[in-house]
Amino acid sequence: MAKFIVEGGHQLKGEITPQGAKNEALQVICGVLSTAEKVTINNIPDIRDVNKLIDLLRRLGVKVEQLTKDSYSFQSDNIDLDYMETEEFAKLAAQLRGSIMILGPLVSRFGIAKIPRPGGDKIGRRRLDTHFTGLENLGATFTYNDDKGSFSVTAENGLNGCYMLLDEASVTGTANIVMAAVLSNGVTTIYNAACEPYLQQLCKMFNRMGAKIEGVGSNLLKITGVTKLDGCEHTILPDMIEIGSFIGLAAMTKSEITIKNVAYNELGIIPATFKKLGIKMELRGDDIYIPSQDVYEISTFIDGSIMTLTDAIWPGFTPDLLSIALVVATQAKGSVLIHQKMFESRLFFVDKLIDMGAQIILCDPHRATIIGLERKTQLKAIEMSSPDIRAGVSLLIAALSAKGTSTIHNIEQIDRGYQDIEGRLNRIGAKIVRQD
Repeated sequence: MAKFIVEGGHQLKGEITPQGAKNEALQVICGVLSTAEKVTINNIPDIRDVNKLIDLLRRLGVKVEQLTKDSYSFQSDNIDLDYMETEEFAKLAAQLRGSIMILGPLVSRFGIAKIPRPGGDKIGRRRLDTHFTGLENLGATFTYNDDKGSFSVTAENGLNGCYMLLDEASVTGTANIVMAAVLSNGVTTIYNAACEPYLQQLCKMFNRMGAKIEGVGSNLLKITGVTKLDGCEHTILPDMIEIGSFIGLAAMTKSEITIKNVAYNELGIIPATFKKLGIKMELRGDDIYIPSQDVYEISTFIDGSIMTLTDAIWPGFTPDLLSIALVVATQAKGSVLIHQKMFESRLFFVDKLIDMGAQIILCDPHRATIIGLERKTQLKAIEMSSPDIRAGVSLLIAALSAKGTSTIHNIEQIDRGYQDIEGRLNRIGAKIVRQD
């Protein structure tokens, strides 16, 4: 198992460019299965989860060609449906939670799709009901093989549009239903649809392919089915989670950093939320400039009560950045209550921060109160392990701000979501060594 050796206490300085968005990449790459024509996708991040998905599609029969470092073409004109019956497919697909999104395009185009129970972060229950209920609403038949731990979805007579009200605004669930509905008969209306920028990007890509999706950017989508889709070229947005991570890193390490080409208008309330933690930033063109700050102070509510930060569906604050906000608060002036509503195991990494000297009260699996140290006491280096992608980067940020040299194990979790993170940070002054 690989690990990072992190020498903390160094101020960073320079420019850093965010990678392509991981969550968008997983959606739009699955989307290429909806057409036999060639689809070119640019700004694909070179990360473990995305590379595994590309490999899975290649083994399914998709013709994949790497055009540049971050651009690929995909052509799904000869899909091997029998491959879904193999043990190899089951093993590969189970390693990646994003593999669930091959169901929608495959069942709508070919009438059948299979998938093992997908993997991903161990951050609590992440139910799949929305995916299957949505596909069933369109006329698909869903079965679960308990012995094999696999799902099967069939639609021998095709799918038919309908009205549905989703029980939760699941991003991947909405994506799966959209990819099924674009090739269904008639009109599909999805209420309480997720409307994250990544899902908007998927819908815009499909519209360029000839789909008819209305209401993009809202929680009410109207999809008029078509019989076939064309090819297109699509460019993935910069990763908002990386951008938020770099904002937090700059504050924690008293660094002067410029984050390049951030697609600021797609960031929603992310910048404003970090400003509530006292972090100064300036928009320069489409770049975010963050000056070095000795002290940053957490805001309070108007009545003077302690600030509460919660995660929520878009346009609320994304749960993927709540762990970054939590780490940033440990060295701030003031206190904040972090309320992680969506996953019950995502705050369990705070024991490592407490070992580093942070003042944190874990109230329950969903809430933690952070009493900022105001840099009066520097975090101390420890040996720790990365439990998931976002907690792993949060611990990396903590280690970069700490006194001494930390060791972070299980960095394969970080590699799932962050491209060459040590190389890019080292180029602006970090001291991170990867050891296998």
